[in-house]
Amino acid sequence: MNKVPYSTEHDLSCIGSLDELKEMALSCRRCGLREECSGVVFGEGNPVARLMLIGEGPGAEEDRQGRPFAGKAGQLLDQILGAIGLERFEHTYIANVVKCRPPGNRVPRPEEARQCLPWLYRQIELLSPALIVLLGGTALQNLVDPQARITRARGQWLQSKSGIKIMPTYHPAALLRDPGKKRPVWEDFQKVRDEFLLLHL
Repeated sequence: MNKVPYSTEHDLSCIGSLDELKEMALSCRRCGLREECSGVVFGEGNPVARLMLIGEGPGAEEDRQGRPFAGKAGQLLDQILGAIGLERFEHTYIANVVKCRPPGNRVPRPEEARQCLPWLYRQIELLSPALIVLLGGTALQNLVDPQARITRARGQWLQSKSGIKIMPTYHPAALLRDPGKKRPVWEDFQKVRDEFLLLHL
């Protein structure tokens, strides 16, 4: 397995719970995204889950509901999880690189991601997952390597300095645009399932 430069530099180390972190995040104005969206989409799921999923950012439906992966891509993600015997609210915790919707669902700009990542880093530390699935290139590039390409990295286990095993794969939205990506994602999630089952032996 490759070692990846997972960063934990932030100024939120004094925050001791997800609830406290969420309360602070809801009032964040560190970048301009908050001015153009309905609200902050913090993340959701089981706070003691061993598996964390990280996507790019909220879309229109996520912004409306205040929940990550609430739209069509989220419905597909639920189906994928169900196919490997997992349920999102029981077995996973889901978050995004940025917590506010970029206008027009565009890719978050590097400065926007940089301002938002400390929230995600602290979420990861508080959750302490054993496995992380990075959904799409934006998550891969912001958490692993700015030069990484999802087409090359997907399907390969990486490992953070803190020992978290990381699986990059395509974002569910990419599958909606290109059904040909469904098979590689299915293969990737089978690997995730196998590692998840090993955690519970």
